[in-house]
Amino acid sequence: MAIRQDRLLDFNPAAVLELPAKTRPKALVWTDDRVLEWQAAFQERLSAETQRRGGRRVDPVDAYTSTPRPSRVMVWTPAHTRLFLEEAQGHRLFALYRLIALRGLRRGEACGLRWKEVNLKAQTITINWQLVQLAGQVHEGTPKTDASVRTIALDTETAATLRAHRQRQLQERLAVGEAWTDTGFVFTQTEGSRLHPQNVTEQFLWLAYLAGLPPIRLHDLRHGAASLMLAAGVEMKVVQETLGHTSSSFTADTYTSVYPQVAMAAAEKTAALLFGKEDLAQPGDGGRGWWRGGPGAGPRW
Repeated sequence: MAIRQDRLLDFNPAAVLELPAKTRPKALVWTDDRVLEWQAAFQERLSAETQRRGGRRVDPVDAYTSTPRPSRVMVWTPAHTRLFLEEAQGHRLFALYRLIALRGLRRGEACGLRWKEVNLKAQTITINWQLVQLAGQVHEGTPKTDASVRTIALDTETAATLRAHRQRQLQERLAVGEAWTDTGFVFTQTEGSRLHPQNVTEQFLWLAYLAGLPPIRLHDLRHGAASLMLAAGVEMKVVQETLGHTSSSFTADTYTSVYPQVAMAAAEKTAALLFGKEDLAQPGDGGRGWWRGGPGAGPRW
């Protein structure tokens, strides 16, 4: 109850306040046109920063990440994601980035994955924990929601990538000997201690820059995984459970983007369903007569 001038108000002023509606940024795909526009802006920003610093070296990744994008949420095309994975293949965290790109793990979930939750024979991983970053400090905790605790199937190549990662980790353990910290995490520092999520993000941005790709956030790689699954024909319910969402409507509204190729294929399928194998009309007849099979009928495809 609010008090003013020693009198009790008969209503709560906070009850009549209206907060502005929160709108999520629209996810956009890095189409060729958008990439070309961004590349021009990036080069201009890089040149301006170099001039401002009097010719002294400029960190290109700073310019890379700070150049404005069409939307805060950008999604790579399948070709972009493939180029990134090719660039990251030699990195010691390649398996982590592959899991996010194909299976849509959150950053904290990938960093918090333990070997006891990996079943390479069955080709599954179970998400039970995550590493979160609060005020620069790393904390271990449970996933965001009950739906986030889940078992995720792996494709054969991703399972093989995890096997190779395990062999590399064993070699690192032998190299440091007694200095090894046995945390049980799948992805660790070279001496076995847990990863810092921010370092994972910084390495991701560096690899994306080296691959010559337009920038996205690491979380957008998870966004792209949802779009890839849908483009491959995976049912929305399966995508929802893979990402660990409580509802498929949230998945559809937030984590999916339409690739230009998929949109074009959908347009062709729609036309084919309606018109079969017949064209609409011959040029110049205004669309008349095609259905009668008369003089204005369109040619066969």
